[in-house]
Amino acid sequence: MQPLTSAMTTIRRSLLAALKSLLRGKSFLQALFAFWISPKTIQEHNHANGKMIEPPRSIDEFLREAEERLLGPTEGDRLRQFSSDLKAQFRERLHTHAECMLPSFNHLLPTGQEKGQYLALDVGGSTLRVALVELRGREASGRESEIVRMISFKITPEIKKLEGMGFFDWMAARIHEVIHKDVSQTQQDVPIPMGLAWSFPVEQVSLGGGLLLGMGKGFLATNGLLGQDLGEIIKFACEQRNLNVQLAAIINDSSATLLSQAYIHAETRFGLILGTGTNIAVHLPVSALGRPKYGQRPESWFRSASHVIVNTELGMFGRDILPLTRWDELLKATHPRPEFQPLEHLLSGFYLGEICRLALVEAVETTGLLGGELPPSLAAPYSLDTELLSRIEADTTPTPTSAISAFTSAHPSPSPSSTSPSTTPYTPTPNDLSAIRTLAVYITRRSAAILAASVFALWELRHETEAEYLAATPAVNGNVPLLDSTRAEHALPATKVAFNGSVIEHYPGYRARCQGYIDGLVAGSVVDGVGGGRGSVELVPALESSILGAAVALGCAVAQEGYRYV
Repeated sequence: MQPLTSAMTTIRRSLLAALKSLLRGKSFLQALFAFWISPKTIQEHNHANGKMIEPPRSIDEFLREAEERLLGPTEGDRLRQFSSDLKAQFRERLHTHAECMLPSFNHLLPTGQEKGQYLALDVGGSTLRVALVELRGREASGRESEIVRMISFKITPEIKKLEGMGFFDWMAARIHEVIHKDVSQTQQDVPIPMGLAWSFPVEQVSLGGGLLLGMGKGFLATNGLLGQDLGEIIKFACEQRNLNVQLAAIINDSSATLLSQAYIHAETRFGLILGTGTNIAVHLPVSALGRPKYGQRPESWFRSASHVIVNTELGMFGRDILPLTRWDELLKATHPRPEFQPLEHLLSGFYLGEICRLALVEAVETTGLLGGELPPSLAAPYSLDTELLSRIEADTTPTPTSAISAFTSAHPSPSPSSTSPSTTPYTPTPNDLSAIRTLAVYITRRSAAILAASVFALWELRHETEAEYLAATPAVNGNVPLLDSTRAEHALPATKVAFNGSVIEHYPGYRARCQGYIDGLVAGSVVDGVGGGRGSVELVPALESSILGAAVALGCAVAQEGYRYV
């Protein structure tokens, strides 16, 4: 009994330490969780006086509980109920909350007849891409759009440190480098329109105008320029290179994804991002959103717009309705902004590996997984990345040598120490990796189910708001063209969801799982005659969506405003 008594003493001491941390200002849960995932505590709890304590349960028992906790809420009617609760949150924030359900200035989807070569830019956290994109029209099946020429420029830490106009001067030099051969002096009498995919906050005031906000991610470009018009800044920088340009369209990544595929597939109404982060853009009736959401816009915009592309900021939803496990609560307990993006915690690639790590730490402690010894590197938060989970899940062989090699390379067992020179590093067994793989499957399958429920909730919301707009027609404005377009939208039987991002594109089986959940939800839905097998929602890939989407947005602006293209 001595080893067990010693271990229990260690636990009591740790709980007392947690209480003392509470008195120092740390929440009890945070302090307790810090104890719970401490490798030193795990070791002392499982090895008292150098003797192994029998694990309190088997790995099979642990995995059965994990399956129930992670996947139970996605089974039967529970996933549909979650989707309904999420839709209620969507509806509420169509009229409230300044940080999500944000209407863009894009109110026209491409007709598929926009043609020509367009200058498109994509500015991300690490890369600037400048491209000439040719749009050929939907009739050019399989060759509707093509990147004629594109050059990528690395945004190094030194470039991020360029302050104010220094960064935009660097951008202008890169733009000049790509297009100066294509533009004659006579052409420079007329501004060259550009489409821009801008992956940073901007207060958009028109289709091609936006007030610069803080960029974050180490950029100093906003120093001295906050609140100034991004289009004018880029135009001025380009003029110093004898380039007469005009920023005609600004879009974010989810809107770009939607537009890039709407040009090819006329039924596209959603743009989905699922990689390190997650987001969805959706095409909704203008009337679905409260008027204050639109800010200061000319009445002419409202007279011409029946629909608008809305940036949902999906990750911000889900508070108080998400089916959280204790591992999700652990993640929240140490997160600097635990309630800012609750849905993203369960969906995106940044967090899937961390949820698995937290569950894995518990499994090592309580089941003897990995020999009861946690690899030291896994003690660090966010040390188990989703890319490694994808490699483990991809290895379905009976003896997963590839998965074992990948795991041990990233997270080796402790090496022999000076106090225990005879210790042999533990080599994970096929059973160990099978258990880790099973855990990864549960976590990513839950992610796919919740993403499907999010898409389904927005799909139902779109049809419901279309019906509400039509029902309120006499009280609106009787604008026949707008009503005709709304009737066409409401009657759309098939909907395509354009997607982009490393998780949904590359994680083994993720897309198929998500599509399966969507199919099940749609088949059981009847939304004003849509559903019950008569409607469909299909995920379609949108490769190079930022550049192509920026070009399509520009093509729509050219058609609408009469700009000349390159």
